[in-house]
Amino acid sequence: MTSTRGKRGLLDTRELERILDTCTLDLTPVDEVWPNLFIGNVAIAQNRTALKKLGVTHVLNAAHTKQGSIGDQDFYGEAFVYHGIAADDSSKFDLSVYFRTAADFIHKALKKKDGKVFVHCIMGVSRSSTLVLAYLMLKRRMRLRAGVETLVQRRAVYPNRNFLSQLLELDAQLQRKRRLCPIL
Repeated sequence: MTSTRGKRGLLDTRELERILDTCTLDLTPVDEVWPNLFIGNVAIAQNRTALKKLGVTHVLNAAHTKQGSIGDQDFYGEAFVYHGIAADDSSKFDLSVYFRTAADFIHKALKKKDGKVFVHCIMGVSRSSTLVLAYLMLKRRMRLRAGVETLVQRRAVYPNRNFLSQLLELDAQLQRKRRLCPIL
């Protein structure tokens, strides 16, 4: 089991699931989880009018090429910048290989004037929230526990146990690097 030592004791997948279980929100089609950063489902992703109403400029699809998930730059045209990741919501898929690419895409978009990012998978619960957590950790220097606590206050999210383990490993790596070089 992957774990990392946090300020309040041992952080592992069970502890993260306990935090996720504290969420009392109903699952909605889309929620703003960080300033100008939205997580939502595939129905919103396929509704360009709804995305325009939200002011979205960039779309990150964590279910690229999956059945029911239309998405490529041709579909979005010039109105949105698109990035797709063909991820499976499974106990075997290594989503961590996409953490930096996704975080870079989100970060670059949010730095643009009026940049707003919509991150989705099919339901907007597991893959998309995992990539948003990776962004918060990599670009906003947030610890995993704080990221999860932040998201559950804004959206009903629940990364699968495999993704939680990958996020725990990222959290541990980042903490080791920051101890060695505090300005990172």
